[in-house]
Amino acid sequence: MTTLWNALHLALRAMRRNVMRSVLTILGVVIGVAAVIVMVTVGSGATEQVKRQISEMGSNLLMVTPGQRMGPGQETKARPFREEDAEALSRRVPSLAAVAASATSSATAIAGSANWTTTVTGSEEGIFRIRNLKLESGRTFTESEARSGAAVCVLGATVRRELFGATAPAGQHLRLGKLTCQVIGVLQAKGQSSMGQDQDDLVIVPLRTFQRRIAGNTDVGVIQVSVREDASTEAALADVQRVMRERRHVSALEEDDFQVVDLKEIARTLSGTTQLLTALLGAVAAVSLLVGGIGIMNIMLVSVTERTREIGVRLAIGALEREVLAQFLVEAVVLSSFGGLAGVVLALLASWGITALLGVPFLFMPGTVALAFLFSAAIGVLFGYVPARSAARLDPIEALRHE
Repeated sequence: MTTLWNALHLALRAMRRNVMRSVLTILGVVIGVAAVIVMVTVGSGATEQVKRQISEMGSNLLMVTPGQRMGPGQETKARPFREEDAEALSRRVPSLAAVAASATSSATAIAGSANWTTTVTGSEEGIFRIRNLKLESGRTFTESEARSGAAVCVLGATVRRELFGATAPAGQHLRLGKLTCQVIGVLQAKGQSSMGQDQDDLVIVPLRTFQRRIAGNTDVGVIQVSVREDASTEAALADVQRVMRERRHVSALEEDDFQVVDLKEIARTLSGTTQLLTALLGAVAAVSLLVGGIGIMNIMLVSVTERTREIGVRLAIGALEREVLAQFLVEAVVLSSFGGLAGVVLALLASWGITALLGVPFLFMPGTVALAFLFSAAIGVLFGYVPARSAARLDPIEALRHE
């Protein structure tokens, strides 16, 4: 313990003697540690943000769409659904909590002198429960309004802001193409999705209102279904496929002319991608730690050369090789540890700023921080050993002759 304490004292004294050189030496370690922690922290925050946004889109949500996606930008076309398809799913698949047929179109919404191009979604009352759409004010349309095709609408937060500003829109009217509808509610803001889309830029009207007054047909573009919490999503997906194949008269030898997408699978895929990118960026950042270690070894070799006479005197008056070895090894570890501590502080500040700028959650990861710091200390041991051994093996007589 005394030997270690003496070695630590000598290491700190040597660092004070060459403050600027010590700072420049540990700079590589600071950057390496900071880069690793920042990459992992921001990447983990992005992964968590993707999971949250997917979960906000709906609980146990399955999306049924006509046609099949063949690859990026390629999909087969198929005839659209009908309301009766959604009714059949609701009736014949008991594991479903809610079913909502939907169709969408782009339209210019006009209120007074303000106008805004937005997405108009025609759907059934179950859409609010399926998609976890919560009201900020007002109400949703009732089942009777949905059946009769009433001219009512619910606004997203972006549309409310662009058309009405700070004015309460409930009870006021806006025009969507040929349709003039009464605003009955405003949705709570959700912000951007993981794909960069504004989830609040929409107007929801009853499906039959949309079909009669906007689309001019009875097509359904997507059927959204929510699986009960106590039911298996995989089993529900298989049941939905079976019912849809029957209704669309797809034979056993034919491929589905529709697709059923489980949002949990999308969440897993996106999370896996962000985790892979995080690991890759973290590995690239870790290379800078090795560069920092090489810098430490280089400076320690220079230090041994500069202090050859000092080492010779210590060996001549009875210092053991292991004591000289400990002196320079501890100096290297102290340098890398100081760099690690500075890197941790810098990384936490940078991570907090970057996550706030990107709008992703800041996740403090003590395991990553501890691992990066320990790795920086290990770098000191690894790259400090060669200079320390070189100093310990000096011949005292030759060292005393050194100029």
